[in-house]
Amino acid sequence: MKYLLNDYIYYLKREKGLSENTITAYLRDLEQYRIFLEKYHDITNVTKIEKKHVEAYLKTLKRQQLSSKSSSRKLTAIKGFHQFLYIEKETTDNIASDIESPKIEKSLPHVLSVDEVISIIEAVKGDDPLSLRNQALLELIYGSGLRVTELLDLKTQDIHLTAGHVRVIGKGNKEREVPLGELSVVALRLYLTKSRNQLTINSNHDYLFVNQSGMRLSRQGFFKILKKLALEAGIDKDVSPHTLRHSFATHLLEAGVDLRTLQALLGHEDIQTTQIYTHISQKHLRDVYLESHPRAKENKDV
Repeated sequence: MKYLLNDYIYYLKREKGLSENTITAYLRDLEQYRIFLEKYHDITNVTKIEKKHVEAYLKTLKRQQLSSKSSSRKLTAIKGFHQFLYIEKETTDNIASDIESPKIEKSLPHVLSVDEVISIIEAVKGDDPLSLRNQALLELIYGSGLRVTELLDLKTQDIHLTAGHVRVIGKGNKEREVPLGELSVVALRLYLTKSRNQLTINSNHDYLFVNQSGMRLSRQGFFKILKKLALEAGIDKDVSPHTLRHSFATHLLEAGVDLRTLQALLGHEDIQTTQIYTHISQKHLRDVYLESHPRAKENKDV
């Protein structure tokens, strides 16, 4: 089974084009599944796995009080593996094909107001190399709504300042062009001409965003930068790079951008993924209404 798991991971990399983070998560989930089968059912050969064994594993996850979202992800990895085994004729049946995923409670992503986003961007002070980098980071991720992995995987040749767009490689290795706003162009031009060369003086690579040592900026590094700036801006909400992407989408929708355009900008394969932002927008409208209308709620002071 270990040998086939390695084949499956290679298949996900080469043929499905999944990100390293997704593949790592799948491998971890499938390794836990393999250990369960071997430990509790003495199964090491994939031909011995039956539907009841998958269901028993899901019951074990439920007893561990694993969230429905985590259980669903693990089942997705398992179903994908069994489909692969069937396609490759390692098994005569896809025993996991009709197992239903746990129902996931949908939660709306956190978003910031326009003023809150601006306050974080304006928390960047000075014109030293790291400040110029931070300004460019924030203007680009909020101005174009990139995923954090897309942002940090950008190369210098992906940025086209004169044409006003950035070339992005998204999920599944799918390429898209995303427009750059004027403030993003200004911030990126300053970073490229006055900062990046200084930071990369002892390194040789073409990643766009780098740390103080001149190496590619990591997710953890950007997260720390953002948390620090949010704190300095006086925002006590849970702020992450993805919060800025959610805020980008919500603010565009509230400004009247249609769903199809927003889908293309975000790089969503399925428009249903984009539709979650309509719910955020409706909640925002209700919150503004309750806060602003004189007859929207009872006056406790009377």
